[in-house]
Amino acid sequence: MNKSLIAEAEESKSWPFEEARKILKRLEKNNKDVVFETGYGPSGLPHIGTFGEVARTSMVRFALKTLDPSIKSKIICFSDDMDGLRKVPDNIPNQKTLEENLEKPLSSIPDPYEKFDSYAEHNNSLLRDFLNQFDFEYEFMSATEQYVSGHFDNTLKDVLQNYDEILNIILPTLGEARRETYSPFLPICEETGKVMMAKVMEIDKERNTILYHNYLTNKEVETSILSGKCKLQWKVDWAMRWVALGVDYEMAGKDLIESVNLSGKICRALGKNPPEGFNYELFLDENGEKISKSKGNGITINEWLKYANPESLSLYMYQKPRRAKKLSFDVIPKAVDEYQTFLEKYSSQTASEQLNNPVFHIHNGKPNSYKIPVTFALILNLVNASQADNKDVLWGFIRGYIGETSDDAEIYIGQLLDYALSYFNDFILPTKVYREASDDEIKSLKELVLRFSQLDKGSEAETIQTIVYDVGKEAEYENLRDWFMALYQILLGQEQGPRFGSFVALYGIDKTCELINKAINKELS
Repeated sequence: MNKSLIAEAEESKSWPFEEARKILKRLEKNNKDVVFETGYGPSGLPHIGTFGEVARTSMVRFALKTLDPSIKSKIICFSDDMDGLRKVPDNIPNQKTLEENLEKPLSSIPDPYEKFDSYAEHNNSLLRDFLNQFDFEYEFMSATEQYVSGHFDNTLKDVLQNYDEILNIILPTLGEARRETYSPFLPICEETGKVMMAKVMEIDKERNTILYHNYLTNKEVETSILSGKCKLQWKVDWAMRWVALGVDYEMAGKDLIESVNLSGKICRALGKNPPEGFNYELFLDENGEKISKSKGNGITINEWLKYANPESLSLYMYQKPRRAKKLSFDVIPKAVDEYQTFLEKYSSQTASEQLNNPVFHIHNGKPNSYKIPVTFALILNLVNASQADNKDVLWGFIRGYIGETSDDAEIYIGQLLDYALSYFNDFILPTKVYREASDDEIKSLKELVLRFSQLDKGSEAETIQTIVYDVGKEAEYENLRDWFMALYQILLGQEQGPRFGSFVALYGIDKTCELINKAINKELS
């Protein structure tokens, strides 16, 4: 890494560098390898929010490496698979299996999909598959394995030694009834295997045991806190993990700010400083509700990748992480084209500008920048207008429009065609409604056909766009946006689209005239 790039990175205002500089400041007091952590609750299927946290953490890690290449670091992807199942997710098969195993650790519940030994193992496998798909560098860690193996034992002993201090941190945040029964330790019932929110009667710091009331058997039971006989309440568990794993950085959703603060206090009670990090806003579904693994609302990772490239998803995660964002299918085309725009700009930018370009962070500082002569939005409209259902036909239009292009662009456009066909068939076609043109609009459309017919077949998009503008002005539209909207509604059965001149240049002047004449004759449906 050259010194000038490091100097630019030290001044960069992009949020990954801002976060990385916080870690560097932390290391001034504690010279060690840096541990990043992301947490996952495998009670439901992984969703895009899960991807977002790992992707963003990876971006911060690379920013840190850019600032100081000598620093060693790793990302731990931690699965809370020892948590008790509190409710059955709506989108899971064989729900009776889960209902019969409520309150048991996720790692001891049979897999409702009947593919793995446990429900947790199934969901953990999906998580790892997804992480591997994006080539994330990470170390996967299971809560069950860490507890049962004894890896957490020393820190669990520290929790017991600081039992009263931890209670003093947690209890003021609880209601009166909950304060009466709260304990940081959740014993695993030996008879039922359930994770128990049981009242602890006594603790023994010498023997590392607790005496608790088992409400299932109505007995007082003594159990060790070590080697998986107990797990911790999650806020205490979080702090314990930070200490046991030496975590330096972890992000969290804005809904967890209070939990982050409490876990930080517990971490200090255990003699360590809590990790750095920031709170990101949550993703919302099309109805403005928080996406949830248990509800299965929002978009899955595989759904996004059916309709768009992985880089567009990474871009969506990079942009404005502290702001709540809608996560529904209609954001996908814009994300694809924004990624394309950033990629094209990169090669002509200064070093400072490149460090603030999202593609630097998406591609670990090595984006393959090249010109892509057609947008995703334009291809979607081509599919719409042509009604073509195979790539060969679409390529015929595109090659006539773009001429010769690079091999990289050719491959990229081929991928866009696949995405566009899928997106069109699933989202545009089922909802497409053509609006009939009014008498005044028919007059303007006829004028368009007349002027288009006088153009050379290879006329540029700007020339065509100018004609469309002129016809709209002559029709005395107060706002020319209404004219273009009318064209999209009448000709393509949608509310908006790319620059109309670019669409005509791609689709072809003759084909566009045919399309307009069909609209005039009310033959579109």
